[in-house]
Amino acid sequence: MFAYRACFFALLFIVVSQSYAQSKRDSDYDHQELFGPINWPSPGEFRTASGKPSDKYWQNKADYVIRTTLYEGQRDTTINGDVTITYTNNSPDELEYLWLQLDQNLFKPDSRGAAVTPITGDRFDVKGFNRGGYHIASVHITYKGQTYNVTPVITDARMQLRLNKPLGAKGDKIQLKIAYHFSIPEYGADRMGRKKFKQGYVYEIAQWYPRMCVYDDVEGWNTLPYMGLGEFYCDYGDFDYYITAPSEMVVVGSGDLQNASEVLTPLQQKRLAEAKTSDKTIALITEKEVDDPETHPAKGTLTWHFKMENSRDVAWAASKAFIWDAARVNFPSGRKGIAMSAYPKESAGNDAWGRSTEYLKQSMEIYSNKYFEYPWNSAVNVSGVALGMEYPGIIFCLSNYKRGKLWGDVTHEIGHNWFPMIVGSNERKYMWQDEGFNTFINYFASKDFNKGEYFDEGELNAQSILQQYKNSKDPLMTPPEAIGLNDYGQYYVKTALGLKMLRNAVIGSDRFDYAFNQYIKNWALKHPTPYDFFRSMNNAVGEDLNWFWKQWFFTTWKLDQAILSVKYDDEDPANGVLITIINKEKMAMPVELKITQRNGKSETVNLPVNIWQRGGVWTFKYPSKQAIKTIVIDPNGQLPDSDLSNNVWRAD
Repeated sequence: MFAYRACFFALLFIVVSQSYAQSKRDSDYDHQELFGPINWPSPGEFRTASGKPSDKYWQNKADYVIRTTLYEGQRDTTINGDVTITYTNNSPDELEYLWLQLDQNLFKPDSRGAAVTPITGDRFDVKGFNRGGYHIASVHITYKGQTYNVTPVITDARMQLRLNKPLGAKGDKIQLKIAYHFSIPEYGADRMGRKKFKQGYVYEIAQWYPRMCVYDDVEGWNTLPYMGLGEFYCDYGDFDYYITAPSEMVVVGSGDLQNASEVLTPLQQKRLAEAKTSDKTIALITEKEVDDPETHPAKGTLTWHFKMENSRDVAWAASKAFIWDAARVNFPSGRKGIAMSAYPKESAGNDAWGRSTEYLKQSMEIYSNKYFEYPWNSAVNVSGVALGMEYPGIIFCLSNYKRGKLWGDVTHEIGHNWFPMIVGSNERKYMWQDEGFNTFINYFASKDFNKGEYFDEGELNAQSILQQYKNSKDPLMTPPEAIGLNDYGQYYVKTALGLKMLRNAVIGSDRFDYAFNQYIKNWALKHPTPYDFFRSMNNAVGEDLNWFWKQWFFTTWKLDQAILSVKYDDEDPANGVLITIINKEKMAMPVELKITQRNGKSETVNLPVNIWQRGGVWTFKYPSKQAIKTIVIDPNGQLPDSDLSNNVWRAD
């Protein structure tokens, strides 16, 4: 027995020694680089080491009352309005000045966004609109009973208000009133704008009022400018807003319509009430009724009044061309909501926008059941110029989309109401934290919708994603305005693939789903950083996943697992086989091998990532009884292995 064991370990030593020697020649892997210490910011006083808000966590609040009018002119269509902001400073700091976002200034010819737009243009092209940007008519501040005027200091798409007296800490309030107007761009960087249809323009209106920048415990004032690709970071608050528009227009918006009796006909009110109790789509304004004078009997203008509580933003749309339909949404708590769609005749049809409300309703129900119940009462999808854009309670989708493309656009844009509208991350700095998480949940929504009507397993195919971004030099933690214009798609799919791999190849579905839902619950209507997410997942699954976060989000490392050698113990297959594998690139992952013997018996062996903690070569013994026919690494193709040719070993 002793002699046999001595022989075995001698053989093992020779195999491992030879393997390590070869690994130095054939591998770039460095276990210290991957598993060594990390240099992340400490959680601090307001965020726990377990990735949750602490009992001292705070965030400021911004409540808005907005009154605005849409003026259709021969040359321009303008938005004229005023906004009253009640800002509550819940931070422990006095604030001597306030910062606001002026996102319409992106469309000024001399904006930073225009300056960094390539000469060839891009999806977020802001060149060619010479009348863009906010015109700030006045700013009044009321604090502790005193009202005074302020001359704003405007820098590109930010506005600083310097206060006469500092705003006190821990709950002190200040009120701002700002009068403004701007011209609606035809193409609003794929986030808003106007598009002409046969029955009139569809106006998709967003970034339409000066809004507070976020002051948080991580950065203080978050003042990164709006430049096109990087989206938004907003505080939560209550919105009370009024849209005055020509009476022949229908206005839809974020939140709940407050004055249906004033702006809808009795028939439309009846149909709306019916839709709130129907799981089938009910037409509020049919295709035939769009041009009927009885559809819009009022003359002059109408003012539409909406409210939305505990939201980070609101948007709206208006048109003379709208077909309008709706259906009930059933939430898991038993609460009911409503899903709606507004679209021109050009978008109509049962293979197109005629199913939009169905897509919206089903998506809202799927995400509410799987992750977190939608906290508001309504949502509406609008057909227009934007390829796809999201706001709380309203989404904009491209007017000519049909079938699976429309489903994908709808479920993606309403999915953003979970990331980042409910889980309020900083999109302008960490685009992957909303786009990638949303793309991940879209994958499961498509699987669930109508028995997988539009589901494509290949949507998150590891090899196709690898090939698409294999030459990218920008990791996911790169800010949006610094990433290559051909590379920002990885925010979506590389992030989603990473979560899918964690769920299927590293952690397991039950543990992952529990941890992911804990993260959503703990950070709903709050402001998590990436490090809060990393710590939250580590703690809830009970694993130190820092090796994964490091390689997947902070680097562009590649993965290449390979079979190095296969040797029978004492040259007899009945004694078992020594299989040596090598990690050739800098990234490491667990290893799954499918081993098939000549007798046809197949078995899957799963090795944890820990085998790579001491080096890039690992030898293990498989208890074979007959000769091995084939060994395949990652037989289900879950990992983005950069060289598939060395993933298979076949007997001679």
